[in-house]
Amino acid sequence: MWLPIFGLLVGIIISYLFAITIPARYSRYTAMAILAASDSISGAVRAQLEGQYDNKVFISGFCVNALLAGLLTFVGDRLGVELYYAAIVAFGVRLFNNLAIIRRHFL
Repeated sequence: MWLPIFGLLVGIIISYLFAITIPARYSRYTAMAILAASDSISGAVRAQLEGQYDNKVFISGFCVNALLAGLLTFVGDRLGVELYYAAIVAFGVRLFNNLAIIRRHFL
C-alpha cells in the first residue's frame, strides 16, 4: 500500500530537483502518456478495492495503453487527422468511470 505513495513522492521530488523541459512538438505525446498512465493507475486502484488486482494485468495494460495512445497520436500526425481525440475520449470515459467506482467504494 505504501510503495505506490512512496514512488509518487520520489517522482515529485525528482521533478523539483531536475528541471526537465519537454519540447512543444511532443506535447500531444506527453498528454497521451499522462492520460494512459492515469487510466491504468485508476483501473489498478479499482481492481485492488474489488479484490481482483493482478500485477501482470496492470503492467501489460499500462504498456499497451501507452503504446496505443502513442500510436494513434503518431498515425494521426502523419495523416493530418486528430486521431488522438479517440484516445482522449476512451481513456477519459474509463478514467471517470473508475474514479466514480472508487468514490462509491469509500462512501
